[in-house]
Amino acid sequence: MTGSVGAPAERREGREKVSGTARYAGEFPSPGRARAWPVPAGVARGRVTGVGTAAALAVPGVLAVLTHENAPRLAEPDDPTLALLQNARVPHRGWFVALVVAETLEAARAGAGAVRVTYDAEEHDVTLTASHPGVYVPEEANGGHPAVREQGDPDGAFGSSTARVDVAYRLPPLHNHPMEPHTSTARWEDGRLTVHTSSQGTGAVRAVLAGLFGLPEERVVVTAEHVGGGFGSKGTPRPDVVLAAMAARETGRPVTVALPRRFLPAVVGHRAPTLHRLRLGADADGRLVSLTHEVTTHTSRIKEFVEQAAVPARVMYAAPHSRTVHRVAALDVPSPSWMRAPGEAPGMYALESALDELATELGMDPVELRVRNEPDVEPDSGRPFSSRHLVECLREGARRFGWAGRDPRPGSRRDGPLLLGTGVAAATYPVMVGPSTATARALPDGSFLVRINATDIGTGARTVLAQVGADALGVPLERVRIEVGSTELPSAPLAGGSSGTASWGWAVHDACVGLARRLAGHVGTLPGQGLEFRADTTGAADAGSDFARHAFGAHFAEVAVDTVTGEVRVGRLLGVYAAGRILNARTARSQFVGGMTMGLGMALTEGSTMDAAFGDFTESDLASYHVPVHADVAGIEAHWLDEEDARLNRMGSKGIGEIGIVGTAAAIGNAVHHATGVRLRELPLTPDRVLTGLLHRRT
Repeated sequence: MTGSVGAPAERREGREKVSGTARYAGEFPSPGRARAWPVPAGVARGRVTGVGTAAALAVPGVLAVLTHENAPRLAEPDDPTLALLQNARVPHRGWFVALVVAETLEAARAGAGAVRVTYDAEEHDVTLTASHPGVYVPEEANGGHPAVREQGDPDGAFGSSTARVDVAYRLPPLHNHPMEPHTSTARWEDGRLTVHTSSQGTGAVRAVLAGLFGLPEERVVVTAEHVGGGFGSKGTPRPDVVLAAMAARETGRPVTVALPRRFLPAVVGHRAPTLHRLRLGADADGRLVSLTHEVTTHTSRIKEFVEQAAVPARVMYAAPHSRTVHRVAALDVPSPSWMRAPGEAPGMYALESALDELATELGMDPVELRVRNEPDVEPDSGRPFSSRHLVECLREGARRFGWAGRDPRPGSRRDGPLLLGTGVAAATYPVMVGPSTATARALPDGSFLVRINATDIGTGARTVLAQVGADALGVPLERVRIEVGSTELPSAPLAGGSSGTASWGWAVHDACVGLARRLAGHVGTLPGQGLEFRADTTGAADAGSDFARHAFGAHFAEVAVDTVTGEVRVGRLLGVYAAGRILNARTARSQFVGGMTMGLGMALTEGSTMDAAFGDFTESDLASYHVPVHADVAGIEAHWLDEEDARLNRMGSKGIGEIGIVGTAAAIGNAVHHATGVRLRELPLTPDRVLTGLLHRRT
């Protein structure tokens, strides 16, 4: 073994990115390339009755205007959000009703502004309430989870509990907003479609495009060399790639579609708002007797997407009586979709906030309350955990944070107009892995080439996979080259669900181990093309497990609440994680810190408003949708335990891309309560809400 795995190796693509030579989806040379700009619907529900294109076509440089009347016909997609320009229906505001193709981006934008669309508008409903008459219980929540799970008699046990908490929390819609907007460049040549796209998984894009355009998959090539973030919104094909392919077919030229940022909230998914009700009942010693978590959310009328926010409550704590329920209302809203840690991020905010309220009710330290309710097996399934070191994370985090010196009384620390407080929350995320294929080739010059259709969305996948390969081959890291990001490479699943490295690394490990064995038996010099071994983890990576596999963590936060302005400042965030074997200390810390920062945004700044009158998200750009920046947290620390777990994959690793966001918002909210004595149950904790809470406390 070379010891590459675990080392803080620098990102292989780092120099390209900082020097500006890394090429993204809209930056590949394409002679004769045109640009396209979509036209969003101006009504919240209805039908297009006419599209005036004459003025747009008169704009110098405009080549074509595609509408539902002249756009290429597509096969019906499995995902209704991709049935673009196929009919006159408008399911929500922002739905694309035309596409202007032009010689330049400026001409395309001007042409789009000149398109005149008339509508037959219909009454719309975009307002989610827990008592909405259209609320129903779906068959499943996302991920195939049953919508309802119940054990014992949660209502009876709650009624007889010594300590009870019955609370409601509200989380707003959230938006992914990657640095690189959704962009695709498409070209057709001799009946073959080639696409450069900003996607978390090129294989899925190829399959969808082949289906829509009636092509064999081998006649579609999709590449995602570099991706400027996705956070789930690029996990499935989005309108940009379909529109680019349609426009390229119509004009016979390469076409780039880069969606304007203000269009993204309506067409690439969002984290749906969630309304939570938590009822926790405990005995006098703080042991949970009853746990109920009910979630109400929204979906669109064209595609059901149910945020699985009650699922974490099935994993976290021992309670003999429990009920978890998902409800959903179909509204005239854009289709929600995946966003970093779907289910866990909103669900754990509510659960960990409610647990903090129970600790206050019991007069018990919130760390000790969590430790006291540590389960022996996964509560929902009864399966043993492959590994679970949540208690160790809590203990180590408390030690590093200095929790023992905390005065538990809310509002007990003050620095002039600032109220100071600390909070804690736990985190969990499931271990997911899928089958992949990879090849490893030994070349005559002594180097090695590993090829796999992984996607590096900024997480350092190239680097980590090279480390896995180097260790398996027993060679120095610099001798291993990696190729990723194209459907012309061996197939692999998308980068999502914190499953990428666990899935791809398994196949890379097996390919490199197989190659090493073949080399050991090889006599003489290598042939000119080298010697190759191919690995396929189908049947192994997707095999079921007798164990419940999850990563765990603990978050601690220190805040200062300004009693004059209502501003909340986070002075310190600290996370400790048990996430299997850490494959690269440098990139892992980056992922943990990034997730924690995103959780800070969820707690304090990020939130979207659905305008009931217009059926539109009012916060549609980064001027109004506020993401946190470096100055928003003075100190942030990420630590991890050396966790051994042989029941996961060849590397013993768990996903780390999402657990950093889980629990962070709750830790900050709990710290605000500790600082002020005010419990705010709606995010984000903006100054107006904080000041209102402080005013109510005084009166």
